[in-house]
Order: sequence, then structure tokens, then C-alpha cells
Amino acid sequence: MGVMDDIHSAVVSGDMAGAKSAVERALADGANPTELLNSALISAMTEVGKRFEHKDLFLPEMLIAARAMKGALAVLEPHLQVADVQPVGRILLATVSGDMHDIGKNVVGIMMEGAGFEVIDLGVDVAPERIVAMVKEYKPDLVGLSALLTTTIQMMPIIIEALNEAGIRERVKVIVGGAPVTQEYAKSIGADLYAPDAASAARVSVESLGEQHTTA
Repeated sequence: MGVMDDIHSAVVSGDMAGAKSAVERALADGANPTELLNSALISAMTEVGKRFEHKDLFLPEMLIAARAMKGALAVLEPHLQVADVQPVGRILLATVSGDMHDIGKNVVGIMMEGAGFEVIDLGVDVAPERIVAMVKEYKPDLVGLSALLTTTIQMMPIIIEALNEAGIRERVKVIVGGAPVTQEYAKSIGADLYAPDAASAARVSVESLGEQHTTA
């Protein structure tokens, strides 16, 4: 088994020390940082996401794998900066105004990073006008909105309308999720994407950017 397989296996199994050591070994042997990112780390987290969606592993195991990936990425990151490797996309994440829950959003952020996204996390209780301002400033590819309460999901269409009124709705795709959110609700409020969990959020986001680039 080669070093790429070692990295992949260590991440999937949640072995952070093993993942970091394998990345260090690969870099010492002259491995391409971009290839390590795409073919080892991102592919490992993609597999973790698939296993999670298929219920072959569960949230604690996914978080341990994500921790291993982030440890390995910390070793790799300086080399990626030298090579000027760009993220697959940029996503702005927020728990909507009136909602203080952040666990689901945080897990989505971890999976998005594992999929190669640059993640800008605005935190919880984020007002529509702040989201509009941050979209203008950071120019993300996607905006991810999270809510855990049936009362606060009503902020999602307000945010989408605020993006419309600001004339920037067409610049971004909006993905929504959270316990009370459904595919039907997402469609009814004009969201582009819906995900029932963090793993599928990363998958559909990557797929949506692929479709966008193909169309362009």
C-alpha cells in the first residue's frame, strides 16, 4: 500500500497522528501537494461522507475522521499556499436570525472543508442584512442557511428575498438545511439546494458547482 493509500486510510479511520505522519512522509518524498489534497484527503472525506449517507458510520465517527483530515491539512497547507492551490469554491455559512443553534452548521462546515471549500462561518443569529453585506464582500459561490426551529426557518425566505432586493441573488446558490427543513420547503422558498445532513450538503454543493461550470 502506497503513501496515498496510507493517508486515505488514516483519515477514514480517524487516525490523526497517522494521517499527519503519512502526509509528512509523502512531502519528504517529493509528492505533489495538490495531488495529496485531491487524491488523498478530499477523496477520503468523500468516502466518509458516502459511508455516513449510507449509515455505514455515524456522526461521532465522521467527526473523528474530519479531525484527522484537519490535522493532515494543517501539515499540507503551507505547501498548498506556496503552490497557490485554489479551493473548489467558497461557501458562506450562517444560522439564521433568532436561532442560536450551531452544531449542525459547524458539522456542515467541517464537511465542506473536507470537500475542498473555503468556508466563511458567520456564526449564529445572523441577520439578513449581514448576510447580504457578506455576500457582497466575499463573493461566495454558495450561501448555506441553517435553522433548528420551526419558528426560525421562516427567516430563510426573508434572507433569499433580501438577496433579491440587493440585486445579488443570481450571484450565489442558496443551500438550506436543519431539522425542520424539507425538500418541499426548500423548493417553496426558492432555495437552490437542500441537504438533510452535513455529508449530503457537501456532496450536492460540489455537484452544483460542477453543473455551474459545465453550463458556463
